[in-house]
Amino acid sequence: EVEIVESGGGLVQAGGSLRLSCAAPGFTFGDYAIGWFRQAPGKEREGVSYYSFSDGSTYYADSVKGRFTISKDNAKNTVDLQMDNLKPEDTAVYYCAVDWRPDVSQGIWSLVGIDYWGKGTQVTVSS
Repeated sequence: EVEIVESGGGLVQAGGSLRLSCAAPGFTFGDYAIGWFRQAPGKEREGVSYYSFSDGSTYYADSVKGRFTISKDNAKNTVDLQMDNLKPEDTAVYYCAVDWRPDVSQGIWSLVGIDYWGKGTQVTVSS
């Protein structure tokens, strides 16, 4: 079993920033895609962004393009999500996800086939 460690959630006002970090101690990211899903109360879990260690490609949901940036930190062996200009609709539990072959064939990152999940971290954006 792979341990996923998430950090960086919290409470911020609209327009503010937060940075999420995902680590997997002892696990080699290799050719996996590492990223984040989120789930708001009463809504389905949706893919937000990932970084692919296979080819260096990235994915962003339309709702976060231009505001969120995903990156890898080689020194810390983490994948980080910088979230700027946060909006109340960004409020959700954010889950780190490890995916061997991310499926974006329908235009969005599918959660089917996710190999490992983190436990989630709460992000709350107040208006």
